[in-house]
Amino acid sequence: MTNTSNTNKDSDVWGDYPAITNAKQYIASLRGRAMKVFALGELIEEPVDHPLIRPSINAMAQTYEIATDNPDLATATSPYTNSPVNRFLHIIEGTKDLVQKARMQRQLGQQTGTCFQRCVGLDALNALHSITFDIDQAHATGYHQRFLQFLTRVQAKNQVIGGAMTDAKGDRSKPPHAQSDPDLFLHITARDENGVYVSGAKCHQTGCINSHWLIVMPTIRLGEKDKDYAIVGAIPAHAKGITYIYGRQSCDTRAMEDGDIDAGNATFSGQEAMIVFENVFIPHERIFMNGEHDFAAPLVERFTTYHRCSYICKTGVGDVLIGAAAEIADMNGAANASHIKDKLVEMTHLNETIRGNALASAYEGKKLSSGVWMNDDMLANVCKQNVTRFPYEIARLAQDLAGGLMVTLPSEADLDNEETGAMLRKFLAGRDGVKVVDRMKILRLIENMTLGRNAVGYLTESMHGAGSPQAQRIQIARTMNIDDKRSHARRLAGIKDE
Repeated sequence: MTNTSNTNKDSDVWGDYPAITNAKQYIASLRGRAMKVFALGELIEEPVDHPLIRPSINAMAQTYEIATDNPDLATATSPYTNSPVNRFLHIIEGTKDLVQKARMQRQLGQQTGTCFQRCVGLDALNALHSITFDIDQAHATGYHQRFLQFLTRVQAKNQVIGGAMTDAKGDRSKPPHAQSDPDLFLHITARDENGVYVSGAKCHQTGCINSHWLIVMPTIRLGEKDKDYAIVGAIPAHAKGITYIYGRQSCDTRAMEDGDIDAGNATFSGQEAMIVFENVFIPHERIFMNGEHDFAAPLVERFTTYHRCSYICKTGVGDVLIGAAAEIADMNGAANASHIKDKLVEMTHLNETIRGNALASAYEGKKLSSGVWMNDDMLANVCKQNVTRFPYEIARLAQDLAGGLMVTLPSEADLDNEETGAMLRKFLAGRDGVKVVDRMKILRLIENMTLGRNAVGYLTESMHGAGSPQAQRIQIARTMNIDDKRSHARRLAGIKDE
């Protein structure tokens, strides 16, 4: 099968613009791509200008802003371009890079109060560096050089890589090849002399519409009969045959209303969408796995080791939420109460425990055969296991300190109304010297982060992103070396082996 309508001219694929150097240029690079994006049942003409989508673009733009404002933290010298590149495109060369990555992710969480959507792409690039090398060693393929050529060009253009791993999955008791509908896992539908065509869907994909490229990857361990599902490749985010269906989030349409108080965080938000692929073409030069099913599981495991440490970003978001809780306590005149101080201490303790796990995993990183460095697997999984729990308790305590007004607060329109506005300014007063409008803003921010659209990134994504909680427990069980622990106990107890 050959379908040239699904191919793209090279200039269209790489963008008819120079290398992106700042946030403004990044946003401009997203325009005019004729992407097929649906949101709230409507086809969106230009995603960049849609009020539901724009806050997520603003959040990703901060990954360019931080590279400009703090290059020591957010850039690194690439051995492939011999020049500075955004750290979100950098191949990790040592524990220092792992630590700087983690620190950058926390700072971006502080700056945006939400998901900034580039960690999946970064972690996919680093996982593929070693996996393509290992496939070449095992099967005499040429994936690694293909990958490096692609990476070098993306680094030179300073584009955004989005990862696409999670399939629809269908009946979880059946492998991909046994599903009643083969499209429930992304798979190869046809091959020709130029490349392959893929169909299927990737669900709840972070930042996909805001990316220049999508790297599709398997999501589970694959067997011999699943070879057509063992496909990894880079696809332009605007490629023909791709449809995006924007994910609905709690309170998200507040971003489309007049005013910015009720949104809680009107500037920044996360983004998830379903990506539907209908015979989308991938040329050979951008294919990095093609049937090598035995490497699907190692790819997933290495990606998740990187990505589970990337959840240090939640500590940056946690810093914002702890700050908001302290602020509302002060506005209420309760900042000096001992139980308030104790709850803020507990929130901070939980937040810093996550940070400590992530940094420990970075400092304990190891060099792989391809030359890339990877986080310590055990500590990465412990970090993510804590992320599935601690943000929920931090959010609970924030709601405790906020009080019930957080969810019964009248709207900004009521504040602006001539009759009701005066009433609200009278009865919503807190500590002397605090403006009612400022108190409303903090309450809406806490609502946004614990119940509203940014609770998706802080809570539900903390639970299910990078694998749901049981996935970490399985990996912890695999690497906990229980026999070594038993031998230490037997030796100290004086038990001699027969």
